[in-house]
Amino acid sequence: MTKTVMLGRRSFGVLTTVIALLLAITGSPAIGDGMRYPDWESQWRNPTAGRGGNPWDPTKPMGLAQQAPLTPEYQAVFEASLRDQVNGGQGNNFRAACVLSGMPRIMSLAAPMEILIQPAATLMIFQNALPRRIYTDGRDWPANQPPSFQGYSIGKWVDQDRDGRYRALEAETRNFIGPRALESTGLPLHKDNETIVKERIFLDPSNNDILHDMVTTIDHAFTRPWTVDKTYVRERDPKWLEYNCQEANNHLFIGREEYLLSADGKLMPAKKDQLPPNLRYFDQTPK
Repeated sequence: MTKTVMLGRRSFGVLTTVIALLLAITGSPAIGDGMRYPDWESQWRNPTAGRGGNPWDPTKPMGLAQQAPLTPEYQAVFEASLRDQVNGGQGNNFRAACVLSGMPRIMSLAAPMEILIQPAATLMIFQNALPRRIYTDGRDWPANQPPSFQGYSIGKWVDQDRDGRYRALEAETRNFIGPRALESTGLPLHKDNETIVKERIFLDPSNNDILHDMVTTIDHAFTRPWTVDKTYVRERDPKWLEYNCQEANNHLFIGREEYLLSADGKLMPAKKDQLPPNLRYFDQTPK
């Protein structure tokens, strides 16, 4: 025989308090499989965003100082990008044309990010980009998934202490399109888009308000896998802004050639001695 237990308002209040205390003691609630997930709630920021650009390896300055393990072919591509930028161009960086940053550059967090943990996937919700999904439901790589700038991410949670609490999320991302670069200097990735990105994401052992993303990029533009430690700080009182890539963007691309839009709405060159676009389809006969 089943008994129905009715809780009075006082009993319900006590029960709620007990549950809240248990959650405070044990950390984030279990989701789905009974394991305890880490507390990654609130907003995460790159502590150096807006100060010194967006270096891929945050311990080194942007550009050649990154000492990227590039092949000779892609070192030449990189140096050509830097020279073009000195002359006023964008080089190998296409963000001015609102081309998506893609992976792994998006993990430099030019703007804040929020993380939402669900049983089947962990979502990274960026202020200035489309959400990223890391699938953790045990699926295999899909056979006919269209490639994308962010690629396709499959991950698994790790409980290295075997204490019933997940400490880290390990992920692998592949299936890309391009062009993609690692930073605004145009630090290149290979045009074959066969990049593989491996990550280990975890809270700092001594500070729960610091999140580490150990990112290893395997790419044919490199002579070896390249690992960097991206660190983010938690903002517990977050403020979110709306992002529009086109707003106040005076860069105009015609094909692969970049021009600028002046304050009075006229097309102007982006670099010295730049030729105007081909106007063959416009009637240029004086009226």
